Amino acid sequence: MERNESLGYLVSHFNVELQREMDLRLKRYNIDLKLWPVLFCLWEEEGVTQTELSCSCDVANYTMTRMLDQLQAQQLVYRHQESDDRRSFKIYLTDEAKALEHDVIREVERVHEYFLSVLNDEDKKSLLRLLKRVPRNNVL
Repeated sequence: MERNESLGYLVSHFNVELQREMDLRLKRYNIDLKLWPVLFCLWEEEGVTQTELSCSCDVANYTMTRMLDQLQAQQLVYRHQESDDRRSFKIYLTDEAKALEHDVIREVERVHEYFLSVLNDEDKKSLLRLLKRVPRNNVL
């Protein structure tokens, strides 16, 4: 197999470049790249449990705990304990995080536009459609 025909190589190379550019853009808002998926999910739907958020972001629950700790320290999220279950917390965005949504999403859209600019509209749609079809979390 040639390097330029290897899915792993091509995806890894693309991911490095994409993350580098996203990291530069997100740093302008003091957002660490690894926290981006959490904020993005919460902008779509807040008031979810940590477990639900872990599933949405494809990370382990203990990893999500650390991510939420960081976001809480930055005053971007808060945990609300449910009265009927002392072990369950729902995660909510602070006003500061809500105020960032439009600008941060626009920055990420610019990154996407840059990387997809070499494709025509049909190819962009096909790429996204195909990426959604690729299985995740499967073990050989």
